[in-house]
Amino acid sequence: MKSDDSKIPARFGRTADLYGAQGFARIRTATVAVLGLGGVGSHAALALARSGVGELLLVDFDQVTASSLNRSPFAGLADIGRDKVAVAAECLARTCPDTVVTTRRDFVHEDSLPDIFAKPPDWVVDAIDSLNPKVTLLAYCVQNDLQVLSSMGAASRRDFTRVRVGDVSETTVCPLASQVRQRLRRRGIDGGFLCVYSTEKPAAALPPDLGDRTCDRGRVRNRLPSQMSLPGIFGYAVAAAVLDRLAEPDRVGH
Repeated sequence: MKSDDSKIPARFGRTADLYGAQGFARIRTATVAVLGLGGVGSHAALALARSGVGELLLVDFDQVTASSLNRSPFAGLADIGRDKVAVAAECLARTCPDTVVTTRRDFVHEDSLPDIFAKPPDWVVDAIDSLNPKVTLLAYCVQNDLQVLSSMGAASRRDFTRVRVGDVSETTVCPLASQVRQRLRRRGIDGGFLCVYSTEKPAAALPPDLGDRTCDRGRVRNRLPSQMSLPGIFGYAVAAAVLDRLAEPDRVGH
């Protein structure tokens, strides 16, 4: 069915052309949770809202820093020091007013996840870059039958041709993916969910920039060289994969 259906707003016409009226209707009625609003998660959230997802749950504990501006599609200089979830919600309210955006400034851990997912979403996007919260989230999703698509390491890379989508058990080269697999195996999880990853060897990490640290949870992490393009590609790949599965869950499958 073409997108000239009068019930489909004109701004979503090309999206409905791509997925069909029924597929787009499933996108419009879906709820997607995006956990982590760094370079990957913020681009994924933007693409999902622009594509017509009906409801987004945005979760992040951190604030905008000067060094994060080179990766964010939402934040500007005036936003430094503000909560990432607030900045993202303001931008989406202006550009995607018919997407319902719920925000939580929350740190992902065993105790917070049942409350975060009190209303289970249709899909979960894992864009967390801290190892322990990431593994905790992925394990929770698998154990509670929540459909999740995870982003592995996007920073410290430059070759966009090496970006891949596949089951976490298929990942190679990416150090973050390797650590995630190892820790999930300790919990009895060997795979079973999709992730976006790169087969490019990452550049070496740099010493932490303590002056740019705003989050008082989690360990101090090394500084990772990055720019906007690769995290953006990861975010849009995540969004594309989720949209396909929302629109045609039977055809696309896992």
